[in-house]
Amino acid sequence: MSVADPFDVEPYRGARTRRAVVRRCPRTTLVLGSTQPDTVVDRQAAARADVVVARRRTGGGAVLLEPEDPLWVDVWVPRGDPLFDDDAVRGVHWVGEWWSSALARLGVGPTAVQGAGRPVDRLASLVCFAGLGSGEVHRDGRKLVGVAQWRARQGALIHCAAYRHWSPGPLVDLLSLGSLERAAARQRLPEAALGYGQAVAGASRGALTSTLLDLLPDGGWDVSVEAAP
Repeated sequence: MSVADPFDVEPYRGARTRRAVVRRCPRTTLVLGSTQPDTVVDRQAAARADVVVARRRTGGGAVLLEPEDPLWVDVWVPRGDPLFDDDAVRGVHWVGEWWSSALARLGVGPTAVQGAGRPVDRLASLVCFAGLGSGEVHRDGRKLVGVAQWRARQGALIHCAAYRHWSPGPLVDLLSLGSLERAAARQRLPEAALGYGQAVAGASRGALTSTLLDLLPDGGWDVSVEAAP
């Protein structure tokens, strides 16, 4: 299945089988959550950095995507599939367990899968990797895998992302923040998350991708891997 616009959820509605798509972002893109106002972006900074601004249909805070980092995987589970759950928290727990198992094989551990999401403060509402939501994977409270879902009558689409190297400075530079808020973000964000390549030296995008695909839950999957731009 090919989706020209990676943030367009409509092509998934008619998919009657499980899908797993390993994405490649052709250009550096700042992706806003569905409810974030456009005003959170410093448009002049984005233009100077030649960063595209896009919006996804799933909730949560902003994520900065580059062609090689983070590893971005979409999974679609149709309603009626054993993996689908009407409960939004339970419905993504298997996703976190899947990523946790793959990370463990690379030596990244021990990790935990977040149950109910933690209370969201101002910074966590702005930046996805500043907080912990349902199904997300962390090590000692530092997020390794971000998870966001879009649910419809036909099924659930789940975006997943894990940075190899977590470096929040470029993301902070793109946000419209006051000087005190920007300073606070620069102080807190480095310890809010962790890259899998920082947790285990030498852990690669390719190795994690292969491991994730090997560990997909039993059942039929339509798998596609987008080529590097």
